[in-house]
Amino acid sequence: MPLQSTEKTELIKSFEAHEGDTGSPEVQIAIFDTRIKQLQEHLAMHKHDQSSRRGLLKLVGKRRRLLAYLRKRHPERYQVILQRLGLRR
Repeated sequence: MPLQSTEKTELIKSFEAHEGDTGSPEVQIAIFDTRIKQLQEHLAMHKHDQSSRRGLLKLVGKRRRLLAYLRKRHPERYQVILQRLGLRR
């Protein structure tokens, strides 16, 4: 279940640090967060879909590593992304 291109473009526009920024941790975390929410909805209906569950766990791990990187290198950017996405930490 990949993101629609329009959704992804809107996410990139709202989280980019400068024009054309697609690789900053904030953009990547926002994309992962959206995909995680989609997979959670899918798994609420399809409880026995183990392949999607594994994909969800991999995405959660990637998001967690990027958040740890931001927390260590740029604490102020870390706090901003947590507030914007509504994540608990």
